[in-house]
Amino acid sequence: MRKVYLDHSATTPVRKEVADLVVEYMLDKFGNPSSVHSFGREAKKALDEARERIANLIGADFKEIYFTSGGTESDNIAILGAAHANSKKGKHIITSAIEHHAVTDPCKHLEQQGFEVTYLPVDDQGIVSIEDLEKAIKPETILISIMHVNNEIGTIQDIGAMAKLARDKGIIFHTDAVQSLGKIPIDVKELNIDMLTGSSHKIYGPKGVGVLYVRKGVNFESIMYGGAQERKKRPGTENLSGIAGFGLAAELAGREMEKENERQRVLRDKLIKGILENIPYTRLNGHPEKRIASNVNVSVEFIEGESLLLSLDMKGIAASSGSACTSGSLDPSHVLLATGLSHEIAHGSLRMTLGRENTEADIDYVLEVLPQIVDRLRAMSPIYNK
Repeated sequence: MRKVYLDHSATTPVRKEVADLVVEYMLDKFGNPSSVHSFGREAKKALDEARERIANLIGADFKEIYFTSGGTESDNIAILGAAHANSKKGKHIITSAIEHHAVTDPCKHLEQQGFEVTYLPVDDQGIVSIEDLEKAIKPETILISIMHVNNEIGTIQDIGAMAKLARDKGIIFHTDAVQSLGKIPIDVKELNIDMLTGSSHKIYGPKGVGVLYVRKGVNFESIMYGGAQERKKRPGTENLSGIAGFGLAAELAGREMEKENERQRVLRDKLIKGILENIPYTRLNGHPEKRIASNVNVSVEFIEGESLLLSLDMKGIAASSGSACTSGSLDPSHVLLATGLSHEIAHGSLRMTLGRENTEADIDYVLEVLPQIVDRLRAMSPIYNK
Protein backbone atom coordinates (compact mmCIF):
# COMPACT_ATOMS: atom_id res chain seq x y z
CA MET A 1 0.00 0.00 0.00
CA ARG A 2 1.22 3.48 -0.89
CA LYS A 3 2.10 5.71 2.07
CA VAL A 4 1.43 9.44 1.71
CA TYR A 5 2.14 11.86 4.55
CA LEU A 6 0.07 15.04 4.24
CA ASP A 7 0.20 16.40 7.78
CA HIS A 8 3.29 18.60 7.70
CA SER A 9 1.58 21.42 9.60
CA ALA A 10 1.37 19.04 12.55
CA THR A 11 5.01 17.96 12.33
CA THR A 12 7.72 17.19 9.81
CA PRO A 13 10.29 14.40 9.62
CA VAL A 14 13.77 15.42 10.72
CA ARG A 15 16.12 15.89 7.78
CA LYS A 16 18.98 13.39 7.60
CA GLU A 17 21.70 16.04 7.83
CA VAL A 18 19.89 17.63 10.79
CA ALA A 19 19.53 14.28 12.55
CA ASP A 20 23.23 13.58 12.05
CA LEU A 21 24.12 16.90 13.67
CA VAL A 22 21.75 16.24 16.59
CA VAL A 23 23.37 12.87 17.22
CA GLU A 24 26.84 14.43 17.06
CA TYR A 25 25.94 16.88 19.82
CA MET A 26 24.25 14.19 21.87
CA LEU A 27 27.16 11.73 21.77
CA ASP A 28 30.38 13.65 21.10
CA LYS A 29 29.85 17.38 21.73
CA PHE A 30 27.66 17.03 24.79
CA GLY A 31 29.02 19.78 27.03
CA ASN A 32 26.93 22.24 29.04
CA PRO A 33 27.15 25.73 27.45
CA SER A 34 27.43 27.24 30.94
CA SER A 35 30.62 25.29 31.76
CA VAL A 36 33.97 27.08 31.42
CA HIS A 37 36.04 24.09 30.27
CA SER A 38 36.66 23.10 26.64
CA PHE A 39 33.53 20.91 26.45
CA GLY A 40 31.41 23.83 27.63
CA ARG A 41 33.09 26.32 25.30
CA GLU A 42 32.47 24.01 22.35
CA ALA A 43 28.80 23.77 23.34
CA LYS A 44 28.55 27.56 23.74
CA LYS A 45 29.98 28.01 20.27
CA ALA A 46 27.30 25.69 18.82
CA LEU A 47 24.62 27.59 20.70
CA ASP A 48 25.79 30.92 19.28
CA GLU A 49 26.04 29.48 15.77
CA ALA A 50 22.44 28.24 15.91
CA ARG A 51 21.32 31.61 17.26
CA GLU A 52 23.07 33.33 14.35
CA ARG A 53 21.51 30.99 11.79
CA ILE A 54 17.97 31.67 13.00
CA ALA A 55 18.62 35.40 13.30
CA ASN A 56 19.79 35.45 9.68
CA LEU A 57 16.59 33.71 8.58
CA ILE A 58 14.40 36.54 9.91
CA GLY A 59 16.70 39.54 9.61
CA ALA A 60 17.32 39.86 13.36
CA ASP A 61 20.37 40.40 15.55
CA PHE A 62 21.55 37.17 17.18
CA LYS A 63 21.21 38.79 20.64
CA GLU A 64 17.47 39.13 19.99
CA ILE A 65 17.03 35.34 19.72
CA TYR A 66 15.92 33.27 22.73
CA PHE A 67 15.60 29.48 22.68
CA THR A 68 12.65 27.70 24.30
CA SER A 69 11.07 24.25 24.33
CA GLY A 70 8.71 25.02 21.44
CA GLY A 71 6.16 27.37 19.91
CA THR A 72 3.74 27.03 22.80
CA GLU A 73 6.29 28.12 25.39
CA SER A 74 7.47 30.95 23.16
CA ASP A 75 3.91 32.24 22.79
CA ASN A 76 3.37 32.05 26.54
CA ILE A 77 6.59 33.91 27.34
CA ALA A 78 5.81 36.59 24.75
CA ILE A 79 2.22 37.23 25.83
CA LEU A 80 2.50 36.78 29.58
CA GLY A 81 5.95 38.38 29.76
CA ALA A 82 4.95 41.46 27.76
CA ALA A 83 1.60 41.82 29.54
CA HIS A 84 3.02 41.75 33.05
CA ALA A 85 6.03 43.94 32.21
CA ASN A 86 3.83 46.66 30.72
CA SER A 87 0.74 46.41 32.94
CA LYS A 88 1.36 49.84 34.47
CA LYS A 89 0.79 51.38 31.03
CA GLY A 90 -2.48 49.51 30.51
CA LYS A 91 -4.16 46.14 30.61
CA HIS A 92 -5.73 45.82 27.17
CA ILE A 93 -4.62 43.18 24.67
CA ILE A 94 -5.83 42.57 21.11
CA THR A 95 -5.71 39.23 19.33
CA SER A 96 -7.85 37.39 16.78
CA ALA A 97 -10.57 34.77 16.95
CA ILE A 98 -8.51 32.26 14.95
CA GLU A 99 -5.29 32.15 16.96
CA HIS A 100 -3.70 28.91 18.12
CA HIS A 101 -4.60 27.92 21.68
CA ALA A 102 -1.01 28.71 22.65
CA VAL A 103 -2.07 32.34 22.24
CA THR A 104 -5.73 32.32 23.24
CA ASP A 105 -5.23 30.31 26.43
CA PRO A 106 -2.60 32.71 27.89
CA CYS A 107 -4.94 35.56 26.95
CA LYS A 108 -7.81 33.89 28.81
CA HIS A 109 -5.49 33.42 31.79
CA LEU A 110 -4.71 37.13 31.72
CA GLU A 111 -8.41 37.94 31.64
CA GLN A 112 -8.72 36.12 34.96
CA GLN A 113 -6.02 38.44 36.31
CA GLY A 114 -7.86 41.63 35.37
CA PHE A 115 -6.67 42.19 31.81
CA GLU A 116 -9.11 42.98 29.01
CA VAL A 117 -8.72 41.05 25.76
CA THR A 118 -10.37 41.90 22.44
CA TYR A 119 -10.74 38.96 20.04
CA LEU A 120 -11.00 40.40 16.53
CA PRO A 121 -13.35 38.66 14.07
CA VAL A 122 -12.26 37.43 10.64
CA ASP A 123 -14.04 37.38 7.31
CA ASP A 124 -15.17 34.19 5.56
CA GLN A 125 -11.62 33.62 4.27
CA GLY A 126 -9.95 34.06 7.64
CA ILE A 127 -8.60 37.58 7.13
CA VAL A 128 -8.35 40.06 10.00
CA SER A 129 -9.46 43.56 8.97
CA ILE A 130 -6.93 46.36 9.50
CA GLU A 131 -9.87 48.69 10.07
CA ASP A 132 -11.23 46.43 12.83
CA LEU A 133 -7.81 46.37 14.45
CA GLU A 134 -7.49 50.15 14.38
CA LYS A 135 -10.97 50.59 15.88
CA ALA A 136 -10.16 48.14 18.69
CA ILE A 137 -7.08 50.04 19.87
CA LYS A 138 -7.50 51.95 23.12
CA PRO A 139 -5.18 54.26 25.08
CA GLU A 140 -4.54 51.36 27.46
CA THR A 141 -3.70 48.82 24.71
CA ILE A 142 -0.22 47.39 25.39
CA LEU A 143 -0.02 44.30 23.16
CA ILE A 144 -1.34 43.08 19.81
CA SER A 145 -0.84 39.40 18.89
CA ILE A 146 -1.90 38.29 15.40
CA MET A 147 -0.62 35.07 13.84
CA HIS A 148 1.23 35.24 10.53
CA VAL A 149 -0.14 32.06 8.92
CA ASN A 150 -3.11 30.18 10.30
CA ASN A 151 -2.26 26.60 11.20
CA GLU A 152 -5.60 25.19 9.98
CA ILE A 153 -6.64 27.11 6.88
CA GLY A 154 -3.26 28.49 5.77
CA THR A 155 -4.40 32.10 5.42
CA ILE A 156 -1.57 34.67 5.44
CA GLN A 157 -2.27 37.86 7.38
CA ASP A 158 -0.90 41.29 6.44
CA ILE A 159 1.12 41.50 9.63
CA GLY A 160 3.35 44.20 8.16
CA ALA A 161 0.47 46.66 8.05
CA MET A 162 -0.75 45.59 11.48
CA ALA A 163 2.70 45.86 13.04
CA LYS A 164 3.25 49.32 11.53
CA LEU A 165 -0.05 50.46 13.03
CA ALA A 166 1.05 49.10 16.39
CA ARG A 167 4.50 50.71 16.12
CA ASP A 168 2.98 54.09 15.26
CA LYS A 169 0.85 53.92 18.39
CA GLY A 170 3.60 52.64 20.69
CA ILE A 171 2.06 49.17 21.12
CA ILE A 172 4.05 45.93 21.20
CA PHE A 173 3.27 43.68 18.22
CA HIS A 174 3.72 39.91 18.52
CA THR A 175 3.13 37.32 15.83
CA ASP A 176 2.90 33.55 16.11
CA ALA A 177 5.01 32.55 13.10
CA VAL A 178 5.14 28.82 13.82
CA GLN A 179 3.55 28.03 10.43
CA SER A 180 5.48 30.64 8.44
CA LEU A 181 9.05 30.54 9.80
CA GLY A 182 11.27 29.02 7.14
CA LYS A 183 8.37 28.74 4.70
CA ILE A 184 7.79 32.33 3.54
CA PRO A 185 10.15 35.31 3.72
CA ILE A 186 10.20 37.18 7.05
CA ASP A 187 12.22 40.29 7.83
CA VAL A 188 11.34 41.42 11.34
CA LYS A 189 12.87 44.85 10.83
CA GLU A 190 11.03 45.60 7.57
CA LEU A 191 7.76 44.24 9.02
CA ASN A 192 8.09 46.20 12.30
CA ILE A 193 7.66 43.01 14.33
CA ASP A 194 8.52 43.36 18.03
CA MET A 195 8.15 39.70 19.08
CA LEU A 196 7.95 36.52 16.99
CA THR A 197 7.65 32.85 17.84
CA GLY A 198 8.71 29.80 15.86
CA SER A 199 9.18 26.06 16.20
CA SER A 200 11.85 23.63 15.03
CA HIS A 201 9.72 20.59 14.23
CA LYS A 202 7.66 22.46 11.62
CA ILE A 203 10.75 22.89 9.41
CA TYR A 204 12.35 19.42 9.56
CA GLY A 205 14.17 20.04 12.83
CA PRO A 206 13.84 18.09 16.10
CA LYS A 207 10.85 18.39 18.40
CA GLY A 208 11.13 20.15 21.75
CA VAL A 209 12.89 23.30 20.48
CA GLY A 210 11.37 26.71 19.83
CA VAL A 211 12.49 30.27 19.32
CA LEU A 212 11.34 33.64 20.58
CA TYR A 213 12.55 36.78 18.83
CA VAL A 214 12.31 39.95 20.92
CA ARG A 215 13.35 43.25 19.39
CA LYS A 216 15.99 45.09 21.38
CA GLY A 217 14.29 47.58 23.69
CA VAL A 218 10.99 45.71 24.03
CA ASN A 219 10.01 45.41 27.67
CA PHE A 220 9.17 41.85 28.71
CA GLU A 221 9.85 39.80 31.79
CA SER A 222 10.59 36.17 32.50
CA ILE A 223 7.78 33.87 33.57
CA MET A 224 10.29 31.27 34.80
CA TYR A 225 13.08 31.48 37.37
CA GLY A 226 16.08 29.41 38.38
CA GLY A 227 19.05 30.16 36.13
CA ALA A 228 20.90 32.68 33.99
CA GLN A 229 20.47 30.87 30.66
CA GLU A 230 19.06 32.84 27.71
CA ARG A 231 19.89 36.06 29.51
CA LYS A 232 17.63 35.05 32.40
CA LYS A 233 14.54 35.15 30.18
CA ARG A 234 14.30 31.37 29.78
CA PRO A 235 16.30 29.66 32.56
CA GLY A 236 17.28 26.01 32.41
CA THR A 237 20.06 24.05 30.72
CA GLU A 238 19.71 24.47 26.98
CA ASN A 239 18.67 21.58 24.74
CA LEU A 240 21.97 21.86 22.92
CA SER A 241 21.57 19.03 20.42
CA GLY A 242 18.04 20.15 19.53
CA ILE A 243 19.09 23.78 19.20
CA ALA A 244 22.01 22.87 16.94
CA GLY A 245 19.60 20.87 14.77
CA PHE A 246 17.10 23.74 14.73
CA GLY A 247 19.79 26.14 13.56
CA LEU A 248 20.79 23.92 10.66
CA ALA A 249 17.15 23.24 9.73
CA ALA A 250 16.48 26.98 9.67
CA GLU A 251 19.47 27.67 7.42
CA LEU A 252 18.47 24.92 4.99
CA ALA A 253 14.84 26.09 4.95
CA GLY A 254 15.89 29.62 4.06
CA ARG A 255 18.19 28.38 1.32
CA GLU A 256 15.48 26.23 -0.32
CA MET A 257 12.43 28.38 0.43
CA GLU A 258 11.76 29.98 -2.95
CA LYS A 259 12.20 26.83 -5.01
CA GLU A 260 10.24 24.65 -2.59
CA ASN A 261 7.35 27.12 -2.43
CA GLU A 262 7.05 27.10 -6.21
CA ARG A 263 7.05 23.30 -6.27
CA GLN A 264 4.51 22.90 -3.48
CA ARG A 265 2.22 25.57 -4.91
CA VAL A 266 1.81 23.53 -8.11
CA LEU A 267 0.94 20.40 -6.13
CA ARG A 268 -1.40 22.33 -3.82
CA ASP A 269 -3.33 23.90 -6.68
CA LYS A 270 -3.68 20.56 -8.45
CA LEU A 271 -5.04 18.96 -5.27
CA ILE A 272 -7.52 21.77 -4.63
CA LYS A 273 -8.73 21.81 -8.24
CA GLY A 274 -9.11 18.02 -8.31
CA ILE A 275 -11.17 17.94 -5.12
CA LEU A 276 -13.47 20.84 -5.98
CA GLU A 277 -14.10 19.63 -9.53
CA ASN A 278 -14.57 15.92 -8.81
CA ILE A 279 -16.30 15.83 -5.43
CA PRO A 280 -19.63 17.66 -5.17
CA TYR A 281 -20.57 19.66 -2.07
CA THR A 282 -17.01 20.62 -1.20
CA ARG A 283 -15.59 24.05 -0.51
CA LEU A 284 -12.14 25.50 0.03
CA ASN A 285 -11.51 26.99 3.46
CA GLY A 286 -9.20 29.98 3.78
CA HIS A 287 -8.12 32.57 1.25
CA PRO A 288 -7.63 31.20 -2.30
CA GLU A 289 -4.58 33.39 -2.97
CA LYS A 290 -3.27 34.75 0.35
CA ARG A 291 -2.44 31.21 1.34
CA ILE A 292 0.73 29.35 2.25
CA ALA A 293 1.90 27.02 -0.53
CA SER A 294 1.62 23.85 1.55
CA ASN A 295 -1.96 24.14 2.83
CA VAL A 296 -5.15 22.54 1.51
CA ASN A 297 -8.22 22.75 3.76
CA VAL A 298 -11.60 21.71 2.40
CA SER A 299 -15.01 21.06 3.90
CA VAL A 300 -16.76 17.93 2.66
CA GLU A 301 -20.46 18.11 3.38
CA PHE A 302 -22.65 15.26 4.69
CA ILE A 303 -19.84 13.27 6.29
CA GLU A 304 -17.98 13.29 9.59
CA GLY A 305 -14.36 14.41 9.46
CA GLU A 306 -13.15 11.68 11.81
CA SER A 307 -14.59 8.95 9.56
CA LEU A 308 -12.91 10.56 6.58
CA LEU A 309 -9.53 10.63 8.33
CA LEU A 310 -9.78 6.99 9.41
CA SER A 311 -10.74 5.92 5.90
CA LEU A 312 -7.82 7.83 4.41
CA ASP A 313 -5.49 6.29 6.97
CA MET A 314 -6.60 2.83 5.89
CA LYS A 315 -5.45 3.77 2.40
CA GLY A 316 -2.07 4.95 3.70
CA ILE A 317 -2.85 8.68 3.58
CA ALA A 318 -2.10 10.73 6.69
CA ALA A 319 -4.11 13.96 7.00
CA SER A 320 -5.91 15.85 9.74
CA SER A 321 -9.06 17.80 10.48
CA GLY A 322 -7.29 20.79 11.99
CA SER A 323 -4.74 21.60 14.65
CA ALA A 324 -2.83 18.62 16.05
CA CYS A 325 -3.12 20.19 19.50
CA THR A 326 -6.91 19.77 19.47
CA SER A 327 -7.24 16.54 17.49
CA GLY A 328 -8.56 14.75 20.56
CA SER A 329 -11.52 17.11 20.79
CA LEU A 330 -14.92 16.33 19.28
CA ASP A 331 -15.72 20.04 19.00
CA PRO A 332 -15.59 21.59 15.52
CA SER A 333 -12.66 23.85 14.70
CA HIS A 334 -12.92 27.30 16.32
CA VAL A 335 -11.11 28.63 13.26
CA LEU A 336 -13.73 27.35 10.81
CA LEU A 337 -16.58 28.50 13.04
CA ALA A 338 -15.00 31.97 13.13
CA THR A 339 -15.11 32.09 9.31
CA GLY A 340 -18.87 31.56 9.46
CA LEU A 341 -19.17 27.84 8.76
CA SER A 342 -21.97 25.94 10.45
CA HIS A 343 -21.14 23.24 13.01
CA GLU A 344 -22.25 20.56 10.55
CA ILE A 345 -19.98 21.70 7.72
CA ALA A 346 -17.07 22.48 10.06
CA HIS A 347 -17.22 18.91 11.36
CA GLY A 348 -16.45 17.66 7.85
CA SER A 349 -13.20 19.57 7.42
CA LEU A 350 -10.09 17.97 5.96
CA ARG A 351 -6.61 19.52 6.21
CA MET A 352 -3.84 18.21 3.98
CA THR A 353 -0.46 19.93 4.26
CA LEU A 354 2.40 19.28 1.86
CA GLY A 355 6.07 18.80 2.52
CA ARG A 356 9.38 18.57 0.69
CA GLU A 357 9.09 14.84 0.01
CA ASN A 358 5.60 14.90 -1.53
CA THR A 359 5.34 14.27 -5.26
CA GLU A 360 2.79 14.64 -8.03
CA ALA A 361 2.23 10.89 -7.79
CA ASP A 362 1.10 11.41 -4.18
CA ILE A 363 -1.46 13.97 -5.33
CA ASP A 364 -2.70 11.65 -8.08
CA TYR A 365 -3.15 8.88 -5.51
CA VAL A 366 -5.16 11.12 -3.17
CA LEU A 367 -7.37 12.29 -6.03
CA GLU A 368 -7.97 8.66 -6.98
CA VAL A 369 -8.81 7.47 -3.47
CA LEU A 370 -10.61 10.43 -1.89
CA PRO A 371 -13.70 10.54 -4.16
CA GLN A 372 -14.27 6.83 -3.58
CA ILE A 373 -14.07 7.29 0.19
CA VAL A 374 -16.46 10.25 0.13
CA ASP A 375 -18.97 8.34 -2.01
CA ARG A 376 -18.88 5.39 0.39
CA LEU A 377 -19.29 7.52 3.50
CA ARG A 378 -22.07 9.60 1.97
CA ALA A 379 -23.91 6.44 0.98
CA MET A 380 -24.12 5.61 4.68
CA SER A 381 -25.16 9.12 5.69
CA PRO A 382 -28.85 9.58 6.61
CA ILE A 383 -28.72 13.27 5.62
CA TYR A 384 -27.24 12.86 2.14
CA ASN A 385 -29.53 12.55 -0.85
CA LYS A 386 -27.67 12.13 -4.11
